[in-house]
Amino acid sequence: MNSNIIFSLKRTDSGDSDYKKLVAFLDADLRIRDGADHAFYAQYNKSDDIKHVVVFYENEEAAGCGAFKLFSPGIVEIKRMYVRPESRKKGIASKILTELEQWAASYAYTECILETGKKQPEAIALYVKSGYHQIPNYGQYANVENSVCMRKVLDKNPG
Repeated sequence: MNSNIIFSLKRTDSGDSDYKKLVAFLDADLRIRDGADHAFYAQYNKSDDIKHVVVFYENEEAAGCGAFKLFSPGIVEIKRMYVRPESRKKGIASKILTELEQWAASYAYTECILETGKKQPEAIALYVKSGYHQIPNYGQYANVENSVCMRKVLDKNPG
């Protein structure tokens, strides 16, 4: 990694303009990957009123994002993970995910769950590398063949 590159993270919410730009790129990518299934998934990926968003910056340019929202008592759902193509393979997604997990743990949440797609093998690899394991599909994804649901128990002593 180039030592002249400056990396930073910002905790914000879904009203953040950089987050909104990144989510627009994410949605465009998912439209292609999901194909005919995109409308189904899109209805569950609304970003309005998400209170816990992380934006990652590379040289002051928004390079990636992620978010979490309450799923059930003690459990948050990781949402809207994305890194711009030109910023991939630099560990940014891992840093975003770690920041989200630490933030959730600071509020005494004990688990993270998430849904990703079989057509997103790089996302699945990230989550497995980060300690997530596959669980039965939950909620609206229960009978969706292309969905992969995962879970991780959070460290009780983050950071």
